Amino acid sequence: MSEYTSLLKICWRVFRQTPLRLLWKFCWNFCWPNLWNMRHFEQRQQRGEPFFPAFNMISVTEACNLACSGCWVSQGGHKHLTTAQIDGIIRESKRHGSRFFGILGGEPLLYKGLIDLFLHHSDCYFQLFTNGTLLTDDVAQQLRRAGNVTPLISIEGLEEESDRRRQGNEVYQRTLRGVRACRKAGLIFGVAASICKGNYDELVTRQHIERVAREGAAYLWYYIYRPVGETPHPEQALTAEQIRGLRQFLVHERLNAPVALIDVYWDDEGQAICPGATGMSHHVSPSGALEFCPAIQMATDFLNADASNMTQLYAHSQFLAGMRHQIAQATRGCIIMENPQLMAKIIQGYEARETTTRGTAMEEYHKMTKIPGHNMNTNLIPEQSRPYRWLKKHYFFGFGAYG
Repeated sequence: MSEYTSLLKICWRVFRQTPLRLLWKFCWNFCWPNLWNMRHFEQRQQRGEPFFPAFNMISVTEACNLACSGCWVSQGGHKHLTTAQIDGIIRESKRHGSRFFGILGGEPLLYKGLIDLFLHHSDCYFQLFTNGTLLTDDVAQQLRRAGNVTPLISIEGLEEESDRRRQGNEVYQRTLRGVRACRKAGLIFGVAASICKGNYDELVTRQHIERVAREGAAYLWYYIYRPVGETPHPEQALTAEQIRGLRQFLVHERLNAPVALIDVYWDDEGQAICPGATGMSHHVSPSGALEFCPAIQMATDFLNADASNMTQLYAHSQFLAGMRHQIAQATRGCIIMENPQLMAKIIQGYEARETTTRGTAMEEYHKMTKIPGHNMNTNLIPEQSRPYRWLKKHYFFGFGAYG
């Protein structure tokens, strides 16, 4: 079966299980606006105009109902954005042509009024990063009413591994109930997996791809585990051989997978990507800080009460401009994994402030040691799937929440 036949089958399955209104919202709010937005962003960069990222990832709250190892969010954290700030972030982004937003936490479904914001900004499209345990039938129906949201549900392993990683009971089954609520509501949704040593053999398999397809997901998004936060567990980090194996697996399976397989790590030629270093994507933390990426919880620039200063902050942030330049000079890959000491040195050079509740992020960075990242330098593995290769080259949709 050719990659084109596989893509058509995926599209046909999504078409059959999704209401026409939601399909229209996906095409009108997501596909065409983002193609235009990427071109506009590239033109701004080429002309040397004031900087504004192509996409903003928004962590609306630190609160979470789970306590996952390797998560950068403060356990028991209490910081959150106000609705006025979130509304302002979206409004300022739309001024620059950006209408797609990743909504993160903590667990964003704990944020009151979130679905009202989706409804209010009906001309935008939102990717909701969630552990799925709060995705009840009622919540899924509310998301269907909004029509402009794609839940991305995190599954970190099967039964035993999910409980271990997420420090809970029956997490896998609770998450599956959220997956099935999305399918029942006819939502376009995806499943995510952060791959570590503990779940590699369970999730980097054809069986897992087919399992996700049977549950009705339109896409499966693979991340690489990064040991950060209060409980980093660096022993779970992938080896260089496993990272290369993951890349080879994705490239091969994309040729005939029954779901769209997405990664945020490599371009069409197999070169490593850091969306933050390219300026494609930055992150707004629950404290209102403009951060390089979600896992680097330091900043010098903070939103005001209604985020009306966002454009000016991005245009004049020496910290973000310096991070983009210096990290791009150091690596095409992930600075957190490849050189955390250099990362800490760059941050300290700008006297950036910590943005977390726990107040120990810089201490954590100093304790980190180098581990393999996704920058393979030589013997690159280019995309074999021609549709995905085109998308990676012309319409990059790994928007960098975890990349």
